[in-house]
Amino acid sequence: MTLECFCGAVSLTTAGKPEFVHACNCDLCRKAGAQWGYFNPAEVTVTGPTSTYCRRDKPEPGVDVHFCQACGSTTHFRLTEAAAQKHGDVMMGVNAGLAEEAELAGIELRYPDGKNWSGEGEFAYVRPSRILGSVA
Repeated sequence: MTLECFCGAVSLTTAGKPEFVHACNCDLCRKAGAQWGYFNPAEVTVTGPTSTYCRRDKPEPGVDVHFCQACGSTTHFRLTEAAAQKHGDVMMGVNAGLAEEAELAGIELRYPDGKNWSGEGEFAYVRPSRILGSVA
């Protein structure tokens, strides 16, 4: 699957489709306009220049959010160095909102309650999931 930012300067190519996509309600995800599909970093190729943002409202932020330097589109996240040391560098998020809608047909869209998540354990969900490409 290939995804591009708005201007096309940054593209991400994944080895396949995500198992599911998260539309998280936490301030960072909501304000970044991201819906995350998760991959092993070895399964994703990123081309084009990005800048990063690491939130400062958490004592131990877990991700560096990347965005296009030209158009500002949120493209992906990588674990921070501290998070990768703690958990292993085994996950990155790709902004599935950059994909063509038809490419995500059949994928489950989940709505985690990241705003109220403590950072430990499983997410609660704010509403039932739905399958992309189907009428909600």
